[in-house]
Amino acid sequence: MEDIKLQKYIAECGLMSRRAAEKEIVAGSFAVNGVTATIGMRIDPQNDAVTYKGKSVVPNSARKAYIMLNKPKGVVTTMSDEKGRKSVADIVDIGVRVYPVGRLDLNSEGLLLMTNDGELANAIAHPSGEIKKVYSVTLKGKVENEELDRLRAVKMLDGERIAPVGVELVSRNEQSSVVKFTLSEGKNREIRRICEQVGVYITKLKRISLGPLRIGDLKAGEYRELTGSELRALKNAVKGNKK
Repeated sequence: MEDIKLQKYIAECGLMSRRAAEKEIVAGSFAVNGVTATIGMRIDPQNDAVTYKGKSVVPNSARKAYIMLNKPKGVVTTMSDEKGRKSVADIVDIGVRVYPVGRLDLNSEGLLLMTNDGELANAIAHPSGEIKKVYSVTLKGKVENEELDRLRAVKMLDGERIAPVGVELVSRNEQSSVVKFTLSEGKNREIRRICEQVGVYITKLKRISLGPLRIGDLKAGEYRELTGSELRALKNAVKGNKK
């Protein structure tokens, strides 16, 4: 077997995505044959010993798992939490360790994909993948058309350019408005930051779709494996965006 990049090997083992692995390599968490690993390092998977924080990293011989979770509000999108808060790892128990693809912040809810397929996770999470994420956002009060136009017009957040965001009114009354946001990039807390910039207040934020996946009637805190057709559609979407 030919040498491969360390982060690719880590992703193939199902430990974490390539991007996450790169951050951990920079942090000094990985070692190869007892020597702290560095970015750009290549390894021989058959002969080199890789460890993460002292524990061996070996190929995951277990089945690949693809889980759709409806993350409840108040649950953190991490495998553990130093503050003792409930995490998605406390909810999903399928006998195979799976990891969240991307994040939903503490106060957000909805569709979260979890898998041990590091390559697919990396392809979905990477900005160049352009896998669209759709959110149903409830805003306080009656949002006027002028405010919707201002939401659509946001092009910069904290001095950083963002990709165009789709903003579509679903319903509104004097008490609240429901708006559908469509993101192709998904920067940290992007929708919340856009709304803060425009001066509208979010009371509920829920991801309802990720690429071809739809949350449907899955209740908060429930999860299920993707169907064969959902998984094929997701992989085809990733391949299609690479062309």
